[in-house]
Amino acid sequence: MTDINERDIAVFEAGIKLGALYHQFVGTPISSDTIDGLERIIEDSIALQPHIRSVSVSIDREMVEKKQNPKFKYCELEGRMLHVSLQILYKNIIAYAELAYDEIQDYPLMSIKKIEEM
Repeated sequence: MTDINERDIAVFEAGIKLGALYHQFVGTPISSDTIDGLERIIEDSIALQPHIRSVSVSIDREMVEKKQNPKFKYCELEGRMLHVSLQILYKNIIAYAELAYDEIQDYPLMSIKKIEEM
């Protein structure tokens, strides 16, 4: 049996944050007028969680425009609309993680981009 190390915990925390963000906010009503506010709300919400060093959320404005119902002027936030970058700091390990839409696979993918030791 292998011991769990600080690097493992940092990566786990990154995955938990991205998964929570995705499943908490996908489906939220959104319009062109509410994108900026929703980006900040998501960032502020995720930043409250343990071990967050930084979080940045961007919503694809063009995709929101295309998906908006012409009569009601809104749509639902989809995973493919999100681009999220975050950093987890656990002890002396920084895990850089991302949620981004992969056009080739037509799927919003979560990934670890880099791991550093301070």
